[in-house]
Amino acid sequence: MNRLLGVQYLRAVAALGVVAFHAAERAGGHFVIGAAGVDIFFVVSGFIMWVIAEIRHPTPAAFLRDRVERIAPAYWIATGVMVAGGLAGLFPNMRLTAFHVFGSLAFLPHRSPSDGQIWPVLVQGWTLNYELFFYVLFAFVLMLAAGRRLLVLACLFAGLIAAGLLLQPQDAVLMTYTSPLLLEFLLGCCIGKLWLEGRIPTAMTGMALIVSAVVGFAFVGVTYSGFNAFILGPLAGALLIGVLVLEKSGFMPRVASAGYLGDASYSIYLWHTMAISVVAKLGAVLSWPPSITFGMAVVCGTAVGLAAYELLEKPIAAFFKSRRHRRERRLVI
Repeated sequence: MNRLLGVQYLRAVAALGVVAFHAAERAGGHFVIGAAGVDIFFVVSGFIMWVIAEIRHPTPAAFLRDRVERIAPAYWIATGVMVAGGLAGLFPNMRLTAFHVFGSLAFLPHRSPSDGQIWPVLVQGWTLNYELFFYVLFAFVLMLAAGRRLLVLACLFAGLIAAGLLLQPQDAVLMTYTSPLLLEFLLGCCIGKLWLEGRIPTAMTGMALIVSAVVGFAFVGVTYSGFNAFILGPLAGALLIGVLVLEKSGFMPRVASAGYLGDASYSIYLWHTMAISVVAKLGAVLSWPPSITFGMAVVCGTAVGLAAYELLEKPIAAFFKSRRHRRERRLVI
């Protein structure tokens, strides 16, 4: 997957979009379309999971273990920092309860005691509740014959979403697990299947898809019309297909900095809001213009994420990789 430069670039764009969204919000402005970075993340996640499963053929248990090792430790550390900050009084509006902390660490959708919204202590962690649920369902379909997996996954998601639209549940768990956002993972899986089968359009069509997706995102961002999974999901899918087409056609340039940002996108996503909060408070004290606050928030939010990538995410990944190698050697012996 590291050879797919375009996918890494999309991850970088998605992460920076979310950073800009939160930075603008704290600076008193708005960059609402930046929140669509989440939709891109979800589609890309479905694509990557499908391709990994088809290439590596992991067992369901091994797949889930690898996914948990990938996302959980860094998230737990970031959540722990937020809890410590809340207990120290650094976040006056934060209310902590034992269940709120436990539910956050367990990836359990629940309502925050601070404002009643469905998100954990680390607010952006709400997307990880969707990710883990997708991983569980995906691990389930891995037990099936390869030819039936996509159909069963589609039926599961369609049934859940239909139930949500019909019943309109208010419970946090049911609202999350019946959300139309699940369709974005399924879309990514479908694109992964098409990619592996070589069934992708021509380079000209790929360029048209990218342009259409960019125009579509811009339209939604300007008009606030269609800001939902039924619109943003297909736009993210079109963007991914277009990038894959350019990749296969040999038109994807190698940009080291963009690839690095893609590698660090998860850490940027996890840690950026903490730096943005500090910059926003500093900007208020020093009476910075909103544009300065916004720019500094984006830079500092990204920088903190990059530092976390180097100091936390990479060492954690190396630790689990080393442990897997030791386990595999024991099995061979």
